[in-house]
Amino acid sequence: MISPAPSLQIAALDIMNNVTVPNPGGGQAPPGAEGFLTILGWAAWIALALGVLGVIIAGITMMIQVRRGEGGEGLAKLGWTLAGCVIVVGASGLVQAFV
Repeated sequence: MISPAPSLQIAALDIMNNVTVPNPGGGQAPPGAEGFLTILGWAAWIALALGVLGVIIAGITMMIQVRRGEGGEGLAKLGWTLAGCVIVVGASGLVQAFV
């Protein structure tokens, strides 16, 4: 008995070779998107301002905790604050990497 599997595979390959996938391009912002982009800019500015404030607060916390012998906890807060700043700064690059 002859199996029809090889002929089906050949037919499937012929179909796959003839199929074209449309290219969506880089995309464009819709009309009126300027306001949304302005809000995104403000949000990034506010996030970075809060990041600077967080670094200052983490530094103050470290200064106080060093006197008590708990300086490592302040260092962890500083690390998390800086990690958040890196994410805010690289947000558009991160999104473009996934798109």
